Amino acid sequence: MKFNLGSLLHYTVLAPTTIVFNLQIIENQYQNICQEKLHFNPHFQFDEYTAIESNGTRYVRINAPAGKLEVYYEAAVELYPFYCDPNEISEIPPSDLPMETLRYLYPSRYCQSDRLFGLVQSEFSHLYPGYSRVTAICNWIYEKVTYLSGSSDSQTSAYDTAMERKGVCRDFAHLGIALCRALNIPARFVSTYAYKLNPPDFHACFEAYLGDRWYLFDPTRLVPLDGLVRIGTGRDAADVSFATFFGSVQLEQMKIFVERLSEETRERQENDGNQEMAIAIA
Repeated sequence: MKFNLGSLLHYTVLAPTTIVFNLQIIENQYQNICQEKLHFNPHFQFDEYTAIESNGTRYVRINAPAGKLEVYYEAAVELYPFYCDPNEISEIPPSDLPMETLRYLYPSRYCQSDRLFGLVQSEFSHLYPGYSRVTAICNWIYEKVTYLSGSSDSQTSAYDTAMERKGVCRDFAHLGIALCRALNIPARFVSTYAYKLNPPDFHACFEAYLGDRWYLFDPTRLVPLDGLVRIGTGRDAADVSFATFFGSVQLEQMKIFVERLSEETRERQENDGNQEMAIAIA
């Protein structure tokens, strides 16, 4: 499965500002970067950091003077998702989880799993543990929460979304993460470029650790899971914002594109039809 993707961002920098970008896709055994380029106009020297503790999430820092700023990123990527029968995937008790997954059991800034314990007990505790229970969480979010652009902001948490029953992909992901953690299932936030997302934008989903790996879930149901290309991984959105500003900046325009679906991907989709498959990309 091969994709061309990228982003074009136009800013007005109102005062000298340090900016940290998380626009570049990661590389791992499921995701191979064939080529990529990152360009700033005007040209800047920049610092780079790859966070190994966050599945190879990549950050770039620039120091921008006041004025216009254009950021362009483009990449060609080939995906090799891992497919598995959901019926074969079980939950793992905390006593047997890999130590590196335990940090994704704890409440975090946007995913207050401790405040959703009552909801989890009433809605999901009686369900059979495993992939199907996380699927039930996603189904519940899809059915109970209205996807509504502009209905949330940077302060909206999973608890807020559960109470207000509206949000966008970021909020759907946060709620899924919080509900999983309240059931002692490690869960983490994933930022992506998403094939078939309309209108094109950065997209958020989440992963749950089940069996012996991380499996991908998207309660919004807006895009095919095997059309997601990972940008970053974190406890919640605070870890993987596509741009973080230490100063005064105004976003003027943003364009995202994901294109050129390969023939093997199309054949895979036609052969699978409506069959449910668990997908791992990390």
